Amino acid sequence: MVHEYRDRIYMRKDILLKLYEHGRLNQSKLMSYCGLNNVKHKEIIDDMVEKGLLTKVEVPWGNKTIIEYDISPKGHEILKAVLEPYEELFPRSDTKDR
Repeated sequence: MVHEYRDRIYMRKDILLKLYEHGRLNQSKLMSYCGLNNVKHKEIIDDMVEKGLLTKVEVPWGNKTIIEYDISPKGHEILKAVLEPYEELFPRSDTKDR
């Protein structure tokens, strides 16, 4: 079986799109929806928070705290201004260009 390499730009785009679709999510759900590994790809989420693309919210849950992520206003701007037009111009496809 051949595994396709997914560029980090697409991982970031997928994170933004899943949060846009589903709203605020905890890390496990977000990573699962994006098909990413919780441990291996956590640095991507941390980087996106640091750069102001995502917000990190602590939510009390019983005697624990759950961390959830959402798109920041800056993330919404990036999603609309850069990623959506790029995807329209250069969509990914399952077949090679003919």
